[in-house]
Amino acid sequence: MEKERCILAYSGGLDTSALVPYMQEKFGYEIVCALVNVGRMKDLESLRLRGLTAGAIESVVIEAEEEFLTDYAFEALKANALYEGKYPLHSALSRPLISKKMVELAHQWGAKYIAHGCTAKGNDQVRMDVSIRCLDPDITVLGPAREWGMTRPQLLDYLAERGIDLPLTKKNPYSIDENLWGRAIECGELEDPWVAPPADAYQFTVDPADAPDEAEEIVVSFEKGIPVAIDGQKMGPVELVEKLDIIGGKHGFGRVDMVENRLVGIKSRETYEVAGSLALIKAHKELEDLVFTRELSRFKLGVDQRLTELIYEGLWFSPLAYCLRSFITESQKHVTGDVRLKYYKGNCWAAGRRSPYSLYDTNLATYGHGDTFSHESAKGFIQLWGLPVEVYARKHQAK
Repeated sequence: MEKERCILAYSGGLDTSALVPYMQEKFGYEIVCALVNVGRMKDLESLRLRGLTAGAIESVVIEAEEEFLTDYAFEALKANALYEGKYPLHSALSRPLISKKMVELAHQWGAKYIAHGCTAKGNDQVRMDVSIRCLDPDITVLGPAREWGMTRPQLLDYLAERGIDLPLTKKNPYSIDENLWGRAIECGELEDPWVAPPADAYQFTVDPADAPDEAEEIVVSFEKGIPVAIDGQKMGPVELVEKLDIIGGKHGFGRVDMVENRLVGIKSRETYEVAGSLALIKAHKELEDLVFTRELSRFKLGVDQRLTELIYEGLWFSPLAYCLRSFITESQKHVTGDVRLKYYKGNCWAAGRRSPYSLYDTNLATYGHGDTFSHESAKGFIQLWGLPVEVYARKHQAK
């Protein structure tokens, strides 16, 4: 009898490597490993071969770096997406794309099952399960890592017992998830929110105390809300984000240490390196402030917040998320211009901004020569503006 096939969202790490023999033994599936490259992945061919060593009938690498940035990360950038005001959602943004690729592969292979290595405590299990169900409700999603209850040492022993020799050890104390939009570091000493992150937890950012003593300025250019150039040099999405990561990391910018409210109801200490994404969000917001009307700016804040929550909660493919993204895309028609960013000792801020669609009028804003603001209108405006509260005050004071 022909065996059922299962597509495994494969990372090349310990959990997903152990899932290959585990699902073969428990369910009798033929496993197809699929590794989606969303950036910062090294030795892709070695990782692909690792899936075959673990027992998969096929192991593939799907290149999706640019798609990840243009269709997911930059869509979130338009919404200035920072979960709880701090986290640029790098992991949350990659999961819907990975889910989409898994569904496409399942259709190609005639597979009825998709599996992932997400744990029961994390947010990613929700994002993967829900995204896949949104894209194809007929596919069954499996998360064996939620049920097997094995520790890292036990998983290594499990593979060794089956004669599967992989270059994985028990030494690494951290759980790492990274892509072009950022890097997350968990576990080990980081589980104590009182303990400062050890120096070896960081890979792309220097300690701010060791950053250069001289500040550095760069100019980031946007077209319709999308970053397109640095210092006047046009760049593709991948090159641009990688360059900002290097610049920010050199100056110790982009470290985020927070206690985060996970979707599953627990608080988690999270440490991130997000130099490129965080700098772009800062710059993008500055440009919006320059070109938006007051009403649009205030209303979009609520839309941004809601979309950020939906992304974090695994609802990228929900009807509401589609509608909110449509509104946000429409709002970006005039978010074109330049922002000058200044880096110094762990900090990054906007030192200047300009746009052909700027609503800043020097003649209206100035207190000096050339002032065209109608001062005589101010008194009447204030009288009418405060009229409702004045009537209220008179009425209640009389009582």
